[in-house]
Amino acid sequence: MKIVVCIKQVPESNNVKFDPVTHNLQRSASAGRINPFDQNAIEAALQLRDQVGGNVSVLTMGPPASAETLRDGLAMGADDAYLLSSRAFGGADTLATGYTIAGAIRKIGKVDLVLFGRQAVDADTGQVGPITAEFLDEPQATFASKLTLADDNHLTVLRDLDDRQETVRLSLPAVVSVRSEMNHPRYETPVNIQRSFEKPLTTWTEQDLNLDSSRLGLAGSPTAVTKIYAPEPTTRGAKALTGTPAEVVDQLLAILQRQNLV
Repeated sequence: MKIVVCIKQVPESNNVKFDPVTHNLQRSASAGRINPFDQNAIEAALQLRDQVGGNVSVLTMGPPASAETLRDGLAMGADDAYLLSSRAFGGADTLATGYTIAGAIRKIGKVDLVLFGRQAVDADTGQVGPITAEFLDEPQATFASKLTLADDNHLTVLRDLDDRQETVRLSLPAVVSVRSEMNHPRYETPVNIQRSFEKPLTTWTEQDLNLDSSRLGLAGSPTAVTKIYAPEPTTRGAKALTGTPAEVVDQLLAILQRQNLV
């Protein structure tokens, strides 16, 4: 079974910088880490590989430093990695990102299953997985909490929704985004970290993917960030209540009533 797990490098902290012109996150200026939800997708892929055999690849789109995030996936146990890195990809919204990733998956070829984490913690859209599925014209499922291979050609997916569970049966190849409740990602052992540098990591640019340049990066993004700003910090003053215990209680109740809290 050939599985590709699409992962993303997200900022290590909230101390991030934005381009003053495009308002996009300057990823090269921020220390990054693997998106936590994507670790669940990698673990799900590794468990399927352990059951039926095959190959697990990790794939990401980003600046050259994103290779470090791919090494994390390799250290978890993935077999190989693909980095989509070019200035032409910069500033991509979810539509342009899904278009590019779909092109890379087609180039990899004969992929049975594409896995995503539920969403990325920096943007929280959860859109790239479904968009990629549409570009690949493959069946998809989101919010998966359990994956079971029904047979060589079908996957059973348990979906955890807000108020119910749903079981769907997908024909392979397919695209699935998984929930964090699905599993507990394995740790990167020192030995596996060392071995990760011996595994193949392929870098592709737009020339390698044979894609329409007008649909890549900022040029191919119909959505745009018009303003980025930090909320003004607010301080809340404290008021000391004085008097007897009964008087303090009356004062407190009066304050709560004015704020419609009681």
